[in-house]
Amino acid sequence: MPEQDDIRIGVYVCHCGGNISDTVNCERVAESLRGLPNVVVARTDMSMCSDAGQSLIEEDIREQGVNRVVVGACAPALHERTFRGTVARAGLNPYLYHHVGLREQDSWVHHGTPGKATEKAIRLMHAGVAKAQLLEPLDTIRLDAEQHALVIGGGVAGLRAAWDIARRGIRVTLIEQSPFLGGRMAQLEILFPTGEDARQALHGLIQQVQAHPLITLLTGATLTGVRGYVGDFQVEITQQPRGVSEDFAHFEAAAAACPVEVPDEFNYGLTTRKAIYRPYSDAVPNAPAIDWANCTRCGACQSADGAGIDLENTPNLHTLKVGAVVVATGFRPYEPRQGEFGYGQFPEVVTLAQMIRLLALNEDGQQLTWHGREVNTIALIHCVGSRETPGVQEPHEDGRVNDYCSRVCCTATLQLTNELRERFPEVNLFDLYEDIRTYGRGHEDIYEQASAGGVRFMRFHGDERPEVLAAPTGEESPLLVRIKDYLTWGTELDVPADLVVLATGMLPNPVDDIVDLLKIAQGNDRFLLEVHPKLRPVETAVTGVVLAGTAQGPMNIQEACAAASAAAAKVAVLLGRGVVSLEPFVARVNPDLCSGSGECVAVCAYEDAIALEPISVNGHSAHKAVVSPANCVGCGVCVSACPNHAIDVQGWTLKQYEAMVEAIVADLPLLEVAQ
Repeated sequence: MPEQDDIRIGVYVCHCGGNISDTVNCERVAESLRGLPNVVVARTDMSMCSDAGQSLIEEDIREQGVNRVVVGACAPALHERTFRGTVARAGLNPYLYHHVGLREQDSWVHHGTPGKATEKAIRLMHAGVAKAQLLEPLDTIRLDAEQHALVIGGGVAGLRAAWDIARRGIRVTLIEQSPFLGGRMAQLEILFPTGEDARQALHGLIQQVQAHPLITLLTGATLTGVRGYVGDFQVEITQQPRGVSEDFAHFEAAAAACPVEVPDEFNYGLTTRKAIYRPYSDAVPNAPAIDWANCTRCGACQSADGAGIDLENTPNLHTLKVGAVVVATGFRPYEPRQGEFGYGQFPEVVTLAQMIRLLALNEDGQQLTWHGREVNTIALIHCVGSRETPGVQEPHEDGRVNDYCSRVCCTATLQLTNELRERFPEVNLFDLYEDIRTYGRGHEDIYEQASAGGVRFMRFHGDERPEVLAAPTGEESPLLVRIKDYLTWGTELDVPADLVVLATGMLPNPVDDIVDLLKIAQGNDRFLLEVHPKLRPVETAVTGVVLAGTAQGPMNIQEACAAASAAAAKVAVLLGRGVVSLEPFVARVNPDLCSGSGECVAVCAYEDAIALEPISVNGHSAHKAVVSPANCVGCGVCVSACPNHAIDVQGWTLKQYEAMVEAIVADLPLLEVAQ
């Protein structure tokens, strides 16, 4: 620790382009701090994070001998790393810097009282200076990193992430819970806005993944155990057997012999399948699989020349050491509740996903029918299971409504109307929407094509959603859709319909087990939560665990692939050098004060972060608390539990906190602010 005379503090107050200076008198703040002990420079700038602003700091470090830096600006989460890099480039230890959040903590919440806001800014900055007096140089934690990544999920995002990681020379193990690869994309026929064949594009990616020597594929596999930390995760994977050998050549005969019939999830329940199954003819892997949840093990499939079928369901256990984990667990379509827009109440009400599969099952040239009835009029209703309003729509089982936009439903619905118009030009199409959100490049063209093609649009308000009713006896169509149409100034209309298609939104797949194992967080929308949507868009709060695709929110296929590539790039940066550097803000034990009470171990929520270990002290063995920096997250719970004050968090010690509190409440002689 340097002597006080050696400490030279530079203080910098950012205008933040007016976000701070419109409320806080930044010049007055800087002026008030110039008189504090050890403060040798106090400046303001319109944008401290700009190249010019950072140059000011670098010049003061080199020319004025500044060796502690305090910056008052926007939230630390946005630019703390920026300014650490600034001081490091000037030759200063990057942790001899403290960030004060003047924007979120002060100007944005006190914009109506500029005098008080300026006083608060002075006190916050004074606290930052007090902490800077006690800052010590810290070193990053360096860990060996296994150049091997685990990707969870075999949909398009997981496949793309695996391919991009392997191309950078890092081994990948991809696990997929189902026996087949491809996820939801395999259930599509056409991709918007390009119009290309969905499964052809998917299979091209799968072939690249299968052919890459650094990628291992495990289908029917789930993550069942995780220990360790970034660079050294010890994972346990349980893999269910397929039950059918790869060279099995009698699938049709075995399926015909199987007595079990269950709804076919590939066709969203429109058809049935057997307990030995393959979702579609060129599914990957191409060998069929046994549905263990529904198989009765009666042996009927084996009686039909079933050499190559093994009905002993004995799972395999794989243990791996990986350096990082990519979570690409995908989404599931919203399942409307019984009676919601007539779903489950009227057989003529189907979801958008079901309608896509219905068209795929309907051969070209055939009349569109449903339950043996000719379909002449279709009504499509947007925002089913999305953009729900608290107090208007009924909460779901967890007490929440889906108040987010699922983003892809509008374009997918319009793409469907264009396909219907092309294949069945005589069918009447009514599109009932709250807002049309065709936000992507080329998506608006799909909307314009639908409009030009004669699709009739009607607009409802979110608190006045359409009703689906049984048509009066004698009507040609079995259903009526009642809507208050705000394109015709709130006129109440009844739309006859032979088929009602509900454009259902996206929900995350249920991954509570993975959330618990990896200790990652979910947002209010139940999707997995990233650290920051702009600055760290694919990282979780757990270092080494990143997100890809619709596991973190609604996306179309292009966006999911872009997110997967971003996740792959993050993994490559983490593991590419074989060494991982972590922030040093972890617990530190003073063994001279530690009595070995174990209170810190009892309250720690992180596995293997702190433990009592025998240590030799003056020739005698004693149990002392020892921190594993790789597992510690610096939460500080152990600090509060220690009866001897033997533990501190590096960079946020108790003495630093005490100095900041004293500075905030101090009587400052220079604090003369007009109220």
